[in-house]
Amino acid sequence: SVPCSAILSSYLLGERLNLLGKLGCLLSLVGSTVMVIHAPEDEEVTTLEEMTSKLKEPGFLAYAAILLALCFLLIFYLAPRYGQSNILVYLTICSVIGAFSVSSVKGLGIAIKGFFAGQPVLQHPLTWILVITLVASITTQINYLNKSLDIFNTSLVFPIYYVLFTTIVITTSIILFKEWVTMTVVDIIGTVCGFLTIILGVFLLHAFKDMDVSLGNLPQVLQNEQPAPVTRDDKNILIEVDNSSIAPEDKPKVFVLYT
Repeated sequence: SVPCSAILSSYLLGERLNLLGKLGCLLSLVGSTVMVIHAPEDEEVTTLEEMTSKLKEPGFLAYAAILLALCFLLIFYLAPRYGQSNILVYLTICSVIGAFSVSSVKGLGIAIKGFFAGQPVLQHPLTWILVITLVASITTQINYLNKSLDIFNTSLVFPIYYVLFTTIVITTSIILFKEWVTMTVVDIIGTVCGFLTIILGVFLLHAFKDMDVSLGNLPQVLQNEQPAPVTRDDKNILIEVDNSSIAPEDKPKVFVLYT
């Protein structure tokens, strides 16, 4: 999503994508690949009853309550005041809501498998709760994402949204499915390094987007500027002349007038 949105916005919308932005897209791809290689195995959840028991765990209930409170704070208080000027407000709403959409998709995937296996999933109340949650969360995400795209640069919106959304998804995965419990130290380090690489790529894509940097003018950009000439007053000149070894006839003439 990061490189595709950045590249397409540069061609279709005429937005700037310089050399550092292209490097940021590449780093995002590398970081995502590293994360996928070291990603934890999904915990085996095959029935809606197992999904229900996980959703009822106190840790996830507390986590969901905190996310809901944060969403209400952002939507009803911060968004009307700072949404038009701060890009993080709308994107944080989209990312926090994404925790519910990801969990709903996971549960509905289990329900669809059970439906084709002949299980009475349509009679289970969790199926309809997940459908309603998914529709509400996706609608909210699309709404605030479009608001953000109407105001801010496209190549800036999607990278920040990607980082925030990925952070929420990883946190939700840890709390709900406990996917990191069986991970080795190497996989944990690899996942963290991959995520930090993504953040670095997004930073390059965002922080230097207004700079005119390309392979053609890179030497001129990296070249040091000429130092400005130092302006010296008469006192400095007199001290240098007095301590210098140049010939007396080459010294500046100093006249002292007595009255």
